[in-house]
Amino acid sequence: MAIAQYRLVALDCPDPAALATFYAGVLGGDIKQYNDDWYDLYVPDGHRVAFQRAPGFRPPHWPRADDNSQQLHLDFTVSDIDTAEAQVLALGATPLDLDDEDGRRGFRVYADPVGHPFCLCWE
Repeated sequence: MAIAQYRLVALDCPDPAALATFYAGVLGGDIKQYNDDWYDLYVPDGHRVAFQRAPGFRPPHWPRADDNSQQLHLDFTVSDIDTAEAQVLALGATPLDLDDEDGRRGFRVYADPVGHPFCLCWE
């Protein structure tokens, strides 16, 4: 028996509205503002991603495990990796590791506009 139910993932960031807009471009869905410091993105599959203002935010240094290291990353499934890549780059993503070993690895790594790593993974 589960102890709890999944509710959401919250990402710290300097500008919650801007980061919510980036992820709405990636995932679709509706943005709801609770206050200047907290926005939620309700994605079409029923999940929720939240964005909270973090004064003094510093992005992680992927993939290092030392000072200011990655605390989490998000994985997104796509059907056409090349098309999805062009779209996330147009939205403001930064490529971190695009060597997918000619498709054998199954994912490519990017950073959102404030530096959180995420992967595009194909089905």
